[in-house]
Amino acid sequence: MNPASPSVAVIGGGIIGMSIAWRLARQDARVTVFDRSTVGGESSWAAAGMLAPGGEVQDASPLASLAMESRALYPAYVRELETASGLAIDYQECGGLDLAYSSEEWDRLETRAAQQSALGIESKPLSAKQLKTFWPRIEGTDLAGGRFYPGDAIVNPREVVIALAAACHKRGVEVRQHSPVTHLAVRANAVEIESNGERTEYTAAVLATGAWSSAIPLTGVPSLPAAYPVKGHLIGYHQPAQTCNTILRHGHTYLLQRANGLLIAGASVEHVGFDRNIEPARVAALTSAAAAVLPHLSETIPTETWIGFRPGSEEIHLGPWHSPRFHIAYGHFRNGILLAPLTAERITSELGQFLAA
Repeated sequence: MNPASPSVAVIGGGIIGMSIAWRLARQDARVTVFDRSTVGGESSWAAAGMLAPGGEVQDASPLASLAMESRALYPAYVRELETASGLAIDYQECGGLDLAYSSEEWDRLETRAAQQSALGIESKPLSAKQLKTFWPRIEGTDLAGGRFYPGDAIVNPREVVIALAAACHKRGVEVRQHSPVTHLAVRANAVEIESNGERTEYTAAVLATGAWSSAIPLTGVPSLPAAYPVKGHLIGYHQPAQTCNTILRHGHTYLLQRANGLLIAGASVEHVGFDRNIEPARVAALTSAAAAVLPHLSETIPTETWIGFRPGSEEIHLGPWHSPRFHIAYGHFRNGILLAPLTAERITSELGQFLAA
């Protein structure tokens, strides 16, 4: 790496921060990643890994446009990352299936599908008979029908972050784990980062620490938009391969299965701060909801339970924050995994123009 290249500090070692670091390193920047804990150890580790505009987007909005654009980038993003890292990533173009168990639920699915079609999100109606034929494991009692979304997919975010770490290492990115940033100063000619008692200057910096982003002491620019945690419980069952060969959704419940056999059901939405406790009542509710969709799960118990902190904010924040040297990338809420390729592309494009000037 050229020692004369511009230096960039990326604060946050999740899928967003590591994707940005990888892209910046490919542009010949000297990149250092700071993470308060371990790379990929928080929201990225906890996420189920749905890449599903069909399940997340209904109306025209900035998020809808971002979700659709980033979903289109994902196949190339995974291929490039597998090549760069030498590691395989579990990525499945499996589609998503929304289920209705009453005429009211069916009507809501149809209304929603019409709105989504106008945005370019296509789905296909399926009768109860078709569903029972092609997905015999799902609950059939009172099944009114469903809609299949062929564009929805899943990825294993843990494998993505491991591959990003390997690709970044090959590009000479320095990763500092257990290195919380305790102060960030944006100046006219540099950005100073303080971590573990040391202060270092960089040409530029990117803040991508999810729910923790606005908690970092900051000088030189106005206060950051507030970020906050939205806790979610998830459960997992180790099941035979192809037990759940597409994303299944009913109401606020979703199920999906990774290639390693882990069938995941999620997820609760809780505004309780950084509470890491696993609540038995939440687990029981998820277990019941999962068995209501796949009845055979009532005969077993989850083999894994965990929580994660989605990065909440009033809106998603992507771009410079009152200085071309300082960019922010947070507020992705439930779509951090889906939006990682586009976020990295946007940040590195804008910051790259400044660094090249």
